[in-house]
Amino acid sequence: MKLTGKTAIITGGSKGIGFGCARVFGRHGAKVVIAARGQEAGARAEAELRGAGIDATFIVCDVADESQMRSLVDRAVARLGRLDCIVNNAGWHPPAMSVDQISVEDFEKLLRLNLTSTFMGCKFALPHLMATRGSIINMTSAVALVGQSAAASYVATKGGQIGLTRALAVDLAPRGVRVNAVAPAGVMTPLVKEWADSEYDPAEALDSVHRWHLLGRMATIDEIGEICAFLASDEASFLTGQVICADGGAALGYAVKAERFLPGPFEQAEAAPG
Repeated sequence: MKLTGKTAIITGGSKGIGFGCARVFGRHGAKVVIAARGQEAGARAEAELRGAGIDATFIVCDVADESQMRSLVDRAVARLGRLDCIVNNAGWHPPAMSVDQISVEDFEKLLRLNLTSTFMGCKFALPHLMATRGSIINMTSAVALVGQSAAASYVATKGGQIGLTRALAVDLAPRGVRVNAVAPAGVMTPLVKEWADSEYDPAEALDSVHRWHLLGRMATIDEIGEICAFLASDEASFLTGQVICADGGAALGYAVKAERFLPGPFEQAEAAPG
């Protein structure tokens, strides 16, 4: 019960990684506010958490809307009495598109949803976190560190979260607030299942994602939740500015990445006539 007496806001908390964080935080004794746009999904998540004995409250919030983000923090603190942690988890991965297919408008919309919302969560929670010497956890992605094909806008927003995490860790350490990030690779979530179900062979699609990882499987939402619970606890009191890459070994080891051998500039010069 390492989070007993602590409180947390978790954006995107009605499903997927956010719900896993809320469930794990609650198991460790925290009171949680989960925020999401969907009223029905949020109500179901709140009911499930409360049914498991967790002190959970759902608040409707579009994280891309500044006034709603301000209201979320204010209402959460009024409900919880204090704030020890915010997990900026809400975000979206668009369908695969090349850079010439991504419109400037769509890029800017994703930037606001994935990155600006994280900035707002940090900004509006800060006064309350200073009072409790609390912490910020930003949910980025392993692809921010290694890249991903046909996902330039998503990778850019996730890379921005890492830069924001490190910059704020520097600025907020003197104020007693720690700032860290978690960068998962494949995680078994409803969105992943939905994607697989749209493929010709759903079982093979899921299996292909499992095989990205040296451990031979995707993470569960509770495994990511446990990492966040550790970062929110006093056990992580000397950690700030860190990016924990929870990737099951996905980034390790050589792999076939090119269809054929492409000579380098010196080899090209040697092969040139004369």
